[in-house]
Amino acid sequence: MSSHEPLAADGDKNRLLSGLPPAETRRWSSRRKAAVVIAIRAGVLSSQEACKRYMLSLEELAAWEAALDRNGIPGLRVTRLQIYRDARLRKH
Repeated sequence: MSSHEPLAADGDKNRLLSGLPPAETRRWSSRRKAAVVIAIRAGVLSSQEACKRYMLSLEELAAWEAALDRNGIPGLRVTRLQIYRDARLRKH
């Protein structure tokens, strides 16, 4: 095997990465955010790689993960963030 041939795992990772939002994404839909979180959890890329690729802070990425865990994909909608936040505060 030559050093120029990708390993099977590398080829799989590149294929999986190609299914993610483009690195230059600036407009984040709830589904795009979910795709990034799911890719991290599946080991396709690390949190650090995602932050570098998409120019996100670790705090922003953590907020996406928490919103997805609490409310699913609808919780990742920017317009819903305040509604879910207010509902959570009312419960306490």
